[in-house]
Amino acid sequence: MLTVNNVSMTFSDHKLYDDVNLKFTPGNCYGIIGANGAGKSTFLHILEGQLTPTTGTVSMGPNERMSSLKQDHFAFDDQTVMNTVLQGHEHLYAVMTEKDALYAKPDFSDEDGLKAAELEGEFAEMDGWNAESDASQLLQSMGILEDRHQSLMKDLSENDKIKVLLAQALFGKPDVLLLDEPTNGLDPLTINWLEDFLADYDNTVLVVSHDRHFLNAVCTQMCDVDFGKIELFVGNYDFWLQSSQLALKLRSQANAKKEEQIKQLQEFIARFSANASKSKQATSRKKQLDKITLDDIKPSSRKYPFIKFTPERELGNDFVRVEDVSKTIDGVQVLSNVSFILRPGDKAAIISRSDVATSTLMQIIAGTMTPDTGRITWGVTTERASMPKDLNPEFSDESLNILEWLRQFASKEESDNTFLRGFLGQMLFRGDDVLKQVTVLSGGEKVRSYLSKLMLSKANVLLLDDPTNHLDLESITSLNDALIGFPGSMVFTSHDHQFIQTIANHIIEVGPKGIVDRADTTYDDFINHEVAQKQVETIY
Repeated sequence: MLTVNNVSMTFSDHKLYDDVNLKFTPGNCYGIIGANGAGKSTFLHILEGQLTPTTGTVSMGPNERMSSLKQDHFAFDDQTVMNTVLQGHEHLYAVMTEKDALYAKPDFSDEDGLKAAELEGEFAEMDGWNAESDASQLLQSMGILEDRHQSLMKDLSENDKIKVLLAQALFGKPDVLLLDEPTNGLDPLTINWLEDFLADYDNTVLVVSHDRHFLNAVCTQMCDVDFGKIELFVGNYDFWLQSSQLALKLRSQANAKKEEQIKQLQEFIARFSANASKSKQATSRKKQLDKITLDDIKPSSRKYPFIKFTPERELGNDFVRVEDVSKTIDGVQVLSNVSFILRPGDKAAIISRSDVATSTLMQIIAGTMTPDTGRITWGVTTERASMPKDLNPEFSDESLNILEWLRQFASKEESDNTFLRGFLGQMLFRGDDVLKQVTVLSGGEKVRSYLSKLMLSKANVLLLDDPTNHLDLESITSLNDALIGFPGSMVFTSHDHQFIQTIANHIIEVGPKGIVDRADTTYDDFINHEVAQKQVETIY
């Protein structure tokens, strides 16, 4: 059990939260949510002991072990993959290292023998003899094959490094597991595996994530950082979101009878209890939900940007044709003879185990990179607007504030201050926020500014490379809804399961063996097919 007693955190004159008293118990996965800057990652650092709270304490049960997902992808570059994973259990690894050093001594003494025997006993108690096989099984479950286990971390791709660091955090079944954005950089099959792993995990898990599908799949409770407080709410993310909206509705019904409000609450709980996503969690979660009262649900202070893309003209008979596109970067072939055809009305998601492949293809489609071979042919009625993954070059002019930056992309009728301030206000830039220099914007502010540019473009084709990067859950939700309602056509990449599932009607997977092109299919159907195929390959 992880216990937080009277914790507060203040930076300079800014108080993040105070009087935090929480208990995190085994068998539960807690999703930590809150607006950007609310202090989610800071709270994880306090729990881990990396930050000392202004007041209060954090404690665990005796002999319990905590593990966390490391964010520095270069910290273990001089280590082998296997040793990196084993270091996830620090005490086990220390005992193993000391024991091996003793046996390697050329002048091994009787005293060394006694110490080695003591270490062997401790090693056995921690199930050390199965450590390497357990670590190997974890790695292989994530697609890191056995022939890479003795490779140096520096020789791995960025995506594979992330998998190894995740295996490090999971290794040895820690009593308390802290995961900060664990799905970032993971391919769909690995995310699916992690969801199943955490659903079956019977210790305590706390996770920060902007992936709504992931939070819904694994979380039994939400830990909401809001109003300068941190509070626990039973249920997954969707339950928290809709219950906070219900709380607002009930609060506005000042004259409504309490019996009617209770009836609404009971109907809401019954609907969610019936739709529990993981069968192993469903029974215990239903028992928790049934105990909720009107006083247990609270409205949120979150603000949602208003996003709407309105094309100036309809798309004609042709969208885009991609023919035999190949590209080699730094001597490595990233794309090989990629061909597909998209038709008006298609909203195509490009996915891959390699972010380099998807971003390269998106840049070629957008016209910002030239392929080695092949060509892109656009329909004559297409009016395109694109959003690259790296927005920093777009905001490098030190002479511009947000207002002036956006004015560059506005028509004459839209370029006056009143219109632009109102437009930016809908994107949560209020008052003097619009005068902030573009070079100092946060990642989320850059994305919201760029989305404003796309809305002004009135394009009928959107090309978006991982557009939810840096956005908080509220902005992701607004963007998601806007793209569902977008009447034009799209090509996009994303790591957000719910984003792809609710928007895409065409899936294009870029793999080492070429293109898997599936029209008129949902992302869930595609993933289920891939998981089933992988299980067949494992059997045979």
